[in-house]
Amino acid sequence: MTQYLLSVHSGPADYARSPEEIQPMFDAVDAFNQKARDAGIWVFAGGLQPGDLATVVDNTGDAPVVTDGPYLETKEWLGGFWVFELPDLDAALQWATEASKACVGAVEVRPFEDMPA
Repeated sequence: MTQYLLSVHSGPADYARSPEEIQPMFDAVDAFNQKARDAGIWVFAGGLQPGDLATVVDNTGDAPVVTDGPYLETKEWLGGFWVFELPDLDAALQWATEASKACVGAVEVRPFEDMPA
C-alpha cells in the first residue's frame, strides 16, 4: 500500500464565499471524509487558511530569512488535502474523482516517496 496526497488548490474567491454558499461543499466533503474513514484508507486530512497567511522560512544561506506570504507568488495555493493509504494510482484517481466533486475544485494526486529499507 502507498500513501497518496490528494491536494485541493484554492484562490481568494474560494475564501470570499458566504457561509450559505459554502455550506453545501462542507457537507459534501464531510460525507466524503466519512466514506474514506469507513473504507479504512483515511490517514489524515485538513483544510488550510488562505495563502496570504503563510510564512516561509529559508535557512539555506548564512542566516534564516523569514517572509510573509506563500512560497510561490501565484493566484492559487494549497487550500486543503487528504492523505490516503491506497493500493495503487488507479485507486487514488478514483478517490480524487469523488474528492473533486465534493470540494468543487480540481484535486492533484501525488504518491509519497517510498521509505528506504
